[in-house]
Amino acid sequence: MRGPQQARTERARSLRKADNDAERALWSDLKNRQVCRAKFTRQLPIGPYFVDFACRENQLVVELDGSQHAESKYDRRRDDFMVSQGWSILRFWNVDALTDREAVIDTIIAALERRLDPVEAPDRRFVTSSTYWETMS
Repeated sequence: MRGPQQARTERARSLRKADNDAERALWSDLKNRQVCRAKFTRQLPIGPYFVDFACRENQLVVELDGSQHAESKYDRRRDDFMVSQGWSILRFWNVDALTDREAVIDTIIAALERRLDPVEAPDRRFVTSSTYWETMS
């Protein structure tokens, strides 16, 4: 029988309560279908991981990272797992969500509209699943 997994639910709740300024700022724009009418959720569990923001309809994960994530092998393994599950991952630095949120939102919109090519840059990373370029339903 499917049902709530209490430990995972409690972990997601605690992560939502402990969000940082960048996550709160971006969430104010993503909640309530304000971006491309896409429904985002916070701290969604995907396999053994919890993601900052996810749009299930578009299989898109948005992660905000601090400098401790630079060149993180753990994040690479995490991204590889999520891509294998059909998710595309878009990563930004926390500072960008605070100082240039409009550009962050524009990039998220491009990903939702399937206009964003994979990118590996110092300030963002976009890894796509094999289903990313399929027509949106």
